[in-house]
Amino acid sequence: MTKENSISHSAGISRRTFLQVTGAGLVTATALGVSGLRAKAEAYGKFTWISPRGTLEVLDDYPYWAAKKAGYFGDLDTDMQPGPSDGTATVKFVDVGQADMGFPSPGVFSFAIQNGMKLKSVFHMGARDTFSMAFRKGEGTNDLKTLEGKTILLGSAAWQSITDPLLAAQGVDIKKVKYVEAGWPTWGTALAGGQGDAALSWEGLRAEWIAKGLDFEYWLGVQNSKLPANTFVVRTADLEDPDRKAFLEKYLRGWAMGLEFGYQNPRAAVEAVFEQFPTLAKNLGPELGTTSILQQINVFRGDMDKRGGWGSHDMASWQGFFDEIHKIGQITNPVKAEDVCTNDLIGPANDFDKAKVKADADGYKLSEGFAALDVEKIKAHLFDSAVK
Repeated sequence: MTKENSISHSAGISRRTFLQVTGAGLVTATALGVSGLRAKAEAYGKFTWISPRGTLEVLDDYPYWAAKKAGYFGDLDTDMQPGPSDGTATVKFVDVGQADMGFPSPGVFSFAIQNGMKLKSVFHMGARDTFSMAFRKGEGTNDLKTLEGKTILLGSAAWQSITDPLLAAQGVDIKKVKYVEAGWPTWGTALAGGQGDAALSWEGLRAEWIAKGLDFEYWLGVQNSKLPANTFVVRTADLEDPDRKAFLEKYLRGWAMGLEFGYQNPRAAVEAVFEQFPTLAKNLGPELGTTSILQQINVFRGDMDKRGGWGSHDMASWQGFFDEIHKIGQITNPVKAEDVCTNDLIGPANDFDKAKVKADADGYKLSEGFAALDVEKIKAHLFDSAVK
């Protein structure tokens, strides 16, 4: 997640075309030039995935780091970018060719659709709704309608596209809710400090907040919401190019293998991330790191018995989301889920040797701190902070 309405850009993207937003919400390239834009006919060079949160120093992307460490991407030239400080940058940069794949929430994906961006969801990471409402201890509720007349804190104004459909689906009159942009990464601290009545959160972040001394209780989307969560999107035109489509299948196979590895050995997946980001390792430590990843595995895996594999879209869930946001005016025209989401790449992405991945995961030698953890005990207390 990132802070909206800023057009500053990170060092990792500064060499590329600088973007602006028009009054209609569309992205344009400035006079800095368009030499960085890739021609449609050009094969992928370095394949760039862009974060929705302005940072990579989180556990959310553990499948990539686990897959990279294990060599599951093979000879593909892959790159991860944190993105600039704009809540909708993850779709804007893909749209204009500054990145090849983004990871938007459904709400931000709807922003892309509303603004005519020709993007398609190809790999649905969030099989369960990752989003939640955080409350100060003793102030939580399982009836979100009680938030009418109250104030909800967001890290970015762009996140209203997440909270509005989440609340509306629970029967809340969203016109009666006030939002305050409390900034990234300070909106949780603002809630703890007595500002607002609730704050948007998500799985994985709950554990990270505990590491920062932010101890809340939660209404959890994973337990109460039928809406989808974040997904991987690409340019629709790339799916019409046989070479690019074949590349995407191979790239997504690496992610699927990373997801399987993490499911089989979550502690090893945390170690892969911690090796990449020592500061994150220091801040979280093995137990909270494992807690965070287990929360996310629950979201990413969903009910695998009813899915077509890692990344498979539940079209009914997506259609319910699009119907809800059309009803509340977040999009002006109805959207058919099958028009903007596809499972065409799911079969190839999941076509890997699961026994080998399991053997890799089982054979990983954990460091002492991780080996000492009782994973089943952590799982048993994964939802202790849910509102009772």
